[in-house]
Amino acid sequence: MKFSYKGSGVDIQRGNSLIPFYKECGEKTKIKGVLGSIGGFGGLFKIPQGYKSPVLVSATDGVGTKLELAIKYNAHEVVGKDLVAMCVNDIITCGAKPLFFLDYLATGELEEETIKSFMTGVTEGCKVSGCALLGGETAEMPKFYPRGKYDVAGFCVGIVEEGEIIDGSQCQKGDLVIGLFSTGIHSNGFSLVRNLLEHFPQLEEYMDEILQPTALYPPVVNSLLEGSVKIHGMAHITGGGLIENIPRVIPKDLDCIIQRGSWEIPELFIRLQSLGQIDEIEMFTTFNMGIGYVLIIPPEERGKVEEILAKNSIGYRVIGFLSSGNNKVVLR
Repeated sequence: MKFSYKGSGVDIQRGNSLIPFYKECGEKTKIKGVLGSIGGFGGLFKIPQGYKSPVLVSATDGVGTKLELAIKYNAHEVVGKDLVAMCVNDIITCGAKPLFFLDYLATGELEEETIKSFMTGVTEGCKVSGCALLGGETAEMPKFYPRGKYDVAGFCVGIVEEGEIIDGSQCQKGDLVIGLFSTGIHSNGFSLVRNLLEHFPQLEEYMDEILQPTALYPPVVNSLLEGSVKIHGMAHITGGGLIENIPRVIPKDLDCIIQRGSWEIPELFIRLQSLGQIDEIEMFTTFNMGIGYVLIIPPEERGKVEEILAKNSIGYRVIGFLSSGNNKVVLR
């Protein structure tokens, strides 16, 4: 018997046929600093001029088990947008500007339309975030992943002036907590969502809402920073919800008081809680509950912040404040 790589499940020619499309995606997101194009052994990026003491910021993430539903409902473009959002939304919390992004996709068999749809989402996410798609990897791993299944990971690098890093150390008692609205569940809590779907199939009527892509916050955060707004802290509300993510960016001697009723919790979360008889704390530590990103600012900055948020058409509410405590979130 004669053996071959293709006969073993890896079609190099099919993989190579996608390279022109990858290059096209890279060209669509190209920004100043990119050297060369996709296809080399490594992506090259020149650090922007004008920084006195530049600090690079990196992040990596995936989209969790939302991927299962996205595959089932053919929402591969959503996966691409989610992947970018999960990474860039993390690095901007310290005041960094996203520079470039790389993606990794592993699958049992290359399916051209699936990959192109996914990459279209990645490209759109990068364009909105103002960062370049600098490279990536598509791995064909036969018999490792079931047919039709795949997994993804994203990697992002940004830059911030060392003296302008936002790390939460300036947070103080009396600071306001502003919540920027999410577009839905985003990319966390989907193991619970999928469990509920198995027991309550009527939830499928919410599938469009369930699979909404994660909001991309870099444009509005960049507007705030360019507007010289004084921001004491920022948090991307992902796994752990408001309860676990806000304490990551406030000092140990402060609490964050979240005021119930200060924003309207989207109907989808209320429906999930009702059907699953889920405790309130469980909801707030699993889901974003309608708040995808948090700003912590001095009270005197409120007017300037609200003006910039309005110009960016971003939904928001003042959802709480900081008080003396021991580094926890209190629902009041």
